[in-house]
Amino acid sequence: MQLSDRPTVSDSLADTLRQRRQRLAFPGSAVLWSGRSSSRNFAANTYPFRASSHFLYFAGLPLPNAAIRLEAGRLELFMDDPTPTDILWHGDSPRRDQIAAEIGADAAYPLSRLKAFAEGAATLPVIDAATRLQQSQLLDRMLTPSTMLQGIDRELAEAIIQLRLSHDDLAIREIRRAAAITVAAHEAGMAATLPAKTEAEVRAAMEQVIMAHNTTCAYTSIVTVHGEVLHNEHYHHPIQVGDLLLADLGAEAPSGWASDVTRTWPVSGRFSSTQRDIYDVVLAAHDQCIQAARPGVEYRDLHLLAASIIAAGLVDLGILRGSVEALVEMDAHALFFPHGVGHLLGLDVHDMEDLGDLAGYAAGRTRSERFGLGYLRLDRPLQVDMAVTIEPGFYQVPAILNDSERREEYKDVVNWERLAQFSDVRGIRIEDDVLITEVGSEVLTAALPTEATKIEQLVQNAST
Repeated sequence: MQLSDRPTVSDSLADTLRQRRQRLAFPGSAVLWSGRSSSRNFAANTYPFRASSHFLYFAGLPLPNAAIRLEAGRLELFMDDPTPTDILWHGDSPRRDQIAAEIGADAAYPLSRLKAFAEGAATLPVIDAATRLQQSQLLDRMLTPSTMLQGIDRELAEAIIQLRLSHDDLAIREIRRAAAITVAAHEAGMAATLPAKTEAEVRAAMEQVIMAHNTTCAYTSIVTVHGEVLHNEHYHHPIQVGDLLLADLGAEAPSGWASDVTRTWPVSGRFSSTQRDIYDVVLAAHDQCIQAARPGVEYRDLHLLAASIIAAGLVDLGILRGSVEALVEMDAHALFFPHGVGHLLGLDVHDMEDLGDLAGYAAGRTRSERFGLGYLRLDRPLQVDMAVTIEPGFYQVPAILNDSERREEYKDVVNWERLAQFSDVRGIRIEDDVLITEVGSEVLTAALPTEATKIEQLVQNAST
């Protein structure tokens, strides 16, 4: 990491990091590793490095091949200074003592000294296997993926979760920064759509904005006319008049804090009547869920609210039959809205999901086996300074709608002939980043319109 590549943060970084570790309610010592880059095909050709988010939360800087030890509010940094070979190939970079001063470490040592300090420490396994093996060897116990944490490691995870569920001022500022860049990227994508021939051209216009701000994508961008594929990562499809383009793309600040936004717009610059009808149903669910979000509200209830609004809208359009309450109870809405209404947002776009459901689900809660609730990523009450996404959607997924068992189960409540009239709607999702405040919520990505007419204007403005 060259001096010029360092993430830009405020002078309060050391103070913020000190406050985080002092608030960590864990009685013992903990060692957290940053991880290392993995090779694409040969050793020197690596994927971009991304530090473990748990390390990053307390260390503040994306330091490769480093570790920190936390105990009683103290932080000790373990990393090696750059070698002459490192400097030759990658340029000069800060020394261990410089970094220790910047992050407010209480002591700093070479990485070789870590073993002498790590006995009896708790940890969280990193994702990359090479570092996880190193962790296991140094701590003299086999570490499995984070979803199988036991003993002191699980206690550490639970303590970190409680700390990270609500964001401090520095974190919120960085999320705002990522959100602002994400808004600009989506505007660029809409402006690039009319002259574009393929999804790849729109993706390029959006990611160019992110790169120009010296940030990265928080996840693999979804830019597709096949919005029914929830995580589409292919960009070769042509975009044609009559198509809807779904773009789910977010920036990650150099500090690691993420944004996550989805918009769906007509390639021609104007929704068809059927597309507009479905779009307005999804938008109503989006708006009412955000309006209902406030401290103490159960996120599961927001999901069920979205389900009810979508079911009601589809009844009004003649696609579903029956009472809204009964339709949601039998999960008929999930034929078209199979995923959860959103997730935690923070240092990861799906924050702390490396810990499985430990972060997303409150103590004592487990995932439902219901069709309409099984993909709910967050099931706990909202709290002040928590960041979440709100992202209802409507999809015509062939694997769901053409499944013979489901067609039989829902034959009396789905008007398949009427649904066929909406064949030009493959998928619509509307997603914003929402910060829970003391009195309600704030949409951090509100600068990007959601109303259909304003979306149309942003696309059409490219030709004027």
